[in-house]
Amino acid sequence: MIDDGNTYEGTQAIEGWLNRSATEFTYTIHLAGAQQTDATHYIAAHHLEGNFPGGAIDLRYQFTLRDSLIERLVIAP
Repeated sequence: MIDDGNTYEGTQAIEGWLNRSATEFTYTIHLAGAQQTDATHYIAAHHLEGNFPGGAIDLRYQFTLRDSLIERLVIAP
């Protein structure tokens, strides 16, 4: 998984990222759109507003699936 320019691999690293991101800032998230780009790739566009630097951002969550599980996730503007 890639977020904020950092790569997180493995269950422990991703759990640490989830725990940090859930407590570091308070924010709301709105799903702005979603699309399937091919058989295994999806993009979900989200708008976030909160107390993080800048206060608002639009992010793209780019998923790659394998066997119905997320194999790769990239979160970027």
